[in-house]
Amino acid sequence: MEYISTRGGCPEQNFEQVLLTGLAPDGGLFVPKDLPKFTVGHLQKWQSLSYTELALEIIEPFVDGAIPSNELKKILDESYADFAHPDIAPLTEIGEREYLLELFHGPTLAFKDFALQVLGRLLDYVLERRKQRVVIMGATSGDTGSAALEGCRHSDHVDIFILHPHQRVSEVQRRQMTTVPGDNVFNLAIEGNFDDCQRLVKAAFADQSFLPEGRQLVAVNSINWARIMMQIVYYVWASLRLGALESKVSFSVPTGNFGDIYAGYLAKHMGLPIDRLVVATNKNDILHRFIAHNEYAVSELSPTFSPSMDILVSSNFERYLFELFNRDARQLGEFMNRFGSETLSVSDEQYRRIRAEFDSASVDDETTCQVIAEVFAATGQLLDPHTAVGVKAARECLADSANPKVVLATAHPAKFSAAITAAGLDSPALPAHLSDLMEREERVTVLPDDLSAVTAYMQEQL
Repeated sequence: MEYISTRGGCPEQNFEQVLLTGLAPDGGLFVPKDLPKFTVGHLQKWQSLSYTELALEIIEPFVDGAIPSNELKKILDESYADFAHPDIAPLTEIGEREYLLELFHGPTLAFKDFALQVLGRLLDYVLERRKQRVVIMGATSGDTGSAALEGCRHSDHVDIFILHPHQRVSEVQRRQMTTVPGDNVFNLAIEGNFDDCQRLVKAAFADQSFLPEGRQLVAVNSINWARIMMQIVYYVWASLRLGALESKVSFSVPTGNFGDIYAGYLAKHMGLPIDRLVVATNKNDILHRFIAHNEYAVSELSPTFSPSMDILVSSNFERYLFELFNRDARQLGEFMNRFGSETLSVSDEQYRRIRAEFDSASVDDETTCQVIAEVFAATGQLLDPHTAVGVKAARECLADSANPKVVLATAHPAKFSAAITAAGLDSPALPAHLSDLMEREERVTVLPDDLSAVTAYMQEQL
């Protein structure tokens, strides 16, 4: 398996190189040169597998021998051993042929655990073999940071710096990051929004001269291919449990950085019988405007009850555009260079291809709270605000579909008490392993939205 950059300006890479590089040297994102395919025969054989057994089958072609099969199986088993539900990703019915795929049973209560528990152990394996120490750097809109810290903090081979927007994540999200112990763990609160944090990380990756000799940056954001790879698995898992061999399944995905729904797009193009993919957004609706109206333009960022989706520039959308432009790196580069300065659109033929696979909806805070209250009254199931956005989008976009509809339940409601209480419900208690979270000591440094301030701080710590 070889990987290429969406910008076409660097040599082909193997899995180990992509794992350690994250962002391509030419500023693009890595994608497989050829996408593995699976058949109806594969799906039939996989129906009886456990979650970790299925994960091994799906990711082995992407890893392509970089890690031996027995070691890869051990990594997967260890990564999911502490998930709180025996099914790892259980399905819960909330309506007629309408399901939640519960992705919040990992240690940090969010879907990011599915990839980052594995990513930390993949890095450990590779870095131990190479006797190498690296610097992990990532930006988070809330959930990636705690999942990355939990997945990587035990490693003897990393120092980890996580940037989050100051006072723009929930209190539980913040404390899940800032209370993590370890001399190799650094939390930076940036005086800006998530897009500012993401921009600083990308700029640091582009010029790593501030690092000590022999060190390099490694990405934990969803620009790292390993994260996308691991998210493909739960689409296959859910589809198989809902009779994918008899009928197609549609998915509604609360969407911020586009990585989660891009994994669903890949699963479909690998051979999974998916019907529709619904991009569910909050008021920050750049992706909805593009899918619904063929208008791709930045607007003002609005803080919402679903902060993990308060994003204007979705990094992984470039991976999808690369496919939409038939892998023409030059055309993609020209398109991305114009982004931010004008309203962009694609050709009629390209737009037809988008509409053939994707639907979208934008859901405001008031409606989000209404959905939380309505679903709780009808089923007793308490939704976090991101999942509520996904439910509303599914009901809006898939109302006429007779196929099973799956909403990705991306986080535990206890992480977002403000939205729950705004919906007129009691704030849920944190699970036992986080019951003392509000009493733990916090460690965080507030910095301006300035690259030199961030890199200077990192230099001091390394």
